[in-house]
Amino acid sequence: MQSQRITRINELLKRELATVLYREMAGESFDFAAVTVTHVETSPDLRQARVLVSVRGDDAEASRVFRHLNHHRGRLQDLCHRAVKLKYTPVFRFERDLAIERGDRVLALLSEMEPAADDAAPDPRDAPRSPGADEEP
Repeated sequence: MQSQRITRINELLKRELATVLYREMAGESFDFAAVTVTHVETSPDLRQARVLVSVRGDDAEASRVFRHLNHHRGRLQDLCHRAVKLKYTPVFRFERDLAIERGDRVLALLSEMEPAADDAAPDPRDAPRSPGADEEP
């Protein structure tokens, strides 16, 4: 189980990295509004950080984003280190987070199934009524 301190550091690094991406690197070669830092997992010794990033777009766009992130990794680490004072600055390792894309796919499948489910379910108002059901005893 993660300690409360590591959890706070993860959230702080996630927020700061997202801010740095938006403030410092937006507009360089692509739109960073399509990039979301979804989660940061820091090792207990604070030497490594696994950064999960969601990218809106196709695989080619995601590949381009990750090349750019890895190319500027040192700069991103330095800017985060200036804002978040830790004994060690973790080395960022960027990975693609597919959870949002999977969720979108599930929602799309559910929305496709909705009309079919509505057509198959009988409307209770159309059910045949038994004779004398309207009469009071």
